Amino acid sequence: MIDTYKVLSALLSYPQKDLLDAIAPFSEVLRREKLLPSAYLEPLETFIRETASSDLYELQERYVWLFDRTRSLSLNLFEHVHGESRERGQAMIDLLRTYEEHGLTPSAKELPDYLPLFLEFLATLEKPEAARLLGEAGHVLAALKVRLEKRKSGYGDVFNALVFLAGAEDDAPAVAALLDGEDDDPGDLAALDKVWEESAVTFGPDAEQGCPVARDMLSEMAAPSPSSRNERPIPPASAPAGR
Repeated sequence: MIDTYKVLSALLSYPQKDLLDAIAPFSEVLRREKLLPSAYLEPLETFIRETASSDLYELQERYVWLFDRTRSLSLNLFEHVHGESRERGQAMIDLLRTYEEHGLTPSAKELPDYLPLFLEFLATLEKPEAARLLGEAGHVLAALKVRLEKRKSGYGDVFNALVFLAGAEDDAPAVAALLDGEDDDPGDLAALDKVWEESAVTFGPDAEQGCPVARDMLSEMAAPSPSSRNERPIPPASAPAGR
């Protein structure tokens, strides 16, 4: 079990009280495993401390504003590569099959390419294999890091650590190609309405329900799984971006 991946998965999951209850040992876990050099670890520890001392509602509001309202910051990885094309549906089927082959049986409603779920899966692998698979998404992680840093969000430090683990620092052309795409503004309500009017990618036997693909992100940290994103409160349009 790679605990660093589990910690990063928890930090990128929708914030709930269970996360705040479990967050105290995160820094110690990261230091003990020694996968991250201090240049990446120290900013991440600052983010962990700030999260632990923050109001839960404000954390949830910030999370929704960034990752749910801002499509260019989506935590569904294949959306950045395939958009809403049929190729994305096939890629998710293949990823779900990979999970199942490794004994992971997702049980909630997040899609297979949801980054916290993917990191939870990687945590079960050997370190070289986990790094290799994370590296396949390295250019997406690097683009998200740049966009979050532009917003001065502490989540940029989480993605900075992921980029290091993925070995994606030198993948400049692929990152630049993603950054050439539109970086949408969640404050643009007309554009937001247009996004939500578009059809979601669904696949599998029950297209109305989508694919049940999450597991308890904090199960081995004695905390229950995050709620489906369908249950998240949507903050008012006047909510500020960033931290």
